[in-house]
Amino acid sequence: MKLADRVKNISPSPTLAIDARAKKMIAAGEKVINFGAGEPDFDTPEHIKEAAMAAIRKGMTKYTPVGGTMELKEAIVQKLKADNGLEYTPEQIVVSVGAKHSLYNAMMVLLQSGDEVILPAPYWVTYLEQIKLAGAVPVIVQTRQENGFKLTAEELLSVVSPRTRMVILNSPGNPTGAVYAKEELVELGKVIEDHGLVVISDEIYEKLIYDGCEHVSIASLSPALKEQTVVINGMSKAYAMTGWRIGYAAAPTEVAKAMVDLQSHSTSNPTSIAQAASVAALTGTQEPLMEMVAEFRRRRDYMLQRLNAIPGISCNTPSGAFYVFPSMARYIGRQYKGRQINGASDLASLLLDEVKVAVVPGVAFGDDRCFRLSYATSMENIVEGLNRIEQFFFQID
Repeated sequence: MKLADRVKNISPSPTLAIDARAKKMIAAGEKVINFGAGEPDFDTPEHIKEAAMAAIRKGMTKYTPVGGTMELKEAIVQKLKADNGLEYTPEQIVVSVGAKHSLYNAMMVLLQSGDEVILPAPYWVTYLEQIKLAGAVPVIVQTRQENGFKLTAEELLSVVSPRTRMVILNSPGNPTGAVYAKEELVELGKVIEDHGLVVISDEIYEKLIYDGCEHVSIASLSPALKEQTVVINGMSKAYAMTGWRIGYAAAPTEVAKAMVDLQSHSTSNPTSIAQAASVAALTGTQEPLMEMVAEFRRRRDYMLQRLNAIPGISCNTPSGAFYVFPSMARYIGRQYKGRQINGASDLASLLLDEVKVAVVPGVAFGDDRCFRLSYATSMENIVEGLNRIEQFFFQID
């Protein structure tokens, strides 16, 4: 059976592939330390689970409006106002089956074939594939480790062309944990406003932030930028609700309506029960979130100390999310037990084969000099995994 052209160039998610391979080895009895996971290892807080069970008991098991229940939309509106200084109406909120679905909807309704989309690298793997699925052309801008892996206004301006339609910003970022300061967003915003670009602002890790950093949404900087921005967020990371699959977008009215129309012919509404749980997450106690952030910071600090103590490894301090993205550039061209290391892909394969540690190679994110480790796993695993990684690097010729 012949496949459609649009799917022929889609690459499978390397993060999911590494995770699946590690889990297969674990199932076979091997003691693998898996740093590949992109989800909190904490359980969903009890009050959220109770809200879901109450919804089931009340019979909330039918279709809801395509773009989400009014109760959840109003909770999101209040969250955006309180946390981000953003004023939206419920009609401008679209609830979808995870933030990934929200991103897909936005790109599908905003991009034409041949449009250029500026994508700072390192980038989350799905951005690239969704741009291609929309028929658009990714314009990848390699950011610099010494600049915190953040796109500058000068770099943005240098790649803007008459075909540029969109720029994607992810703060806090995956895989680097980079957080854009307000001043940096202001400078980017000037270029974006001057050239009338659309911004996809992925803020899914917004609540996972450290060291007194402030999360700023670029949409909050001016009325013009708000009209040019689609804000993406969701429940997965902040509330340990990855399996519940609730994401949302806040967008200008005509964009939100188009996203709802598109969704009405794909998934229709997100799960009714998960929507009820999401209301509880947004309006209930935030104590479990604060406890999770404190634990993530403890793990991050330990991981940074261990990684930066390995000769030849250089790792920035991430200000958000739950990943570190160390550079192993100095090891490129060297050998481990006769096997050549030509990039992070070779390194990841060797780590899994030789010391049973799963990491995600940076090539998945557009930078094959680095690799990603998630600290969304227990401290026990982190200690043991870093012991193995340290042992591995000390054996490289």
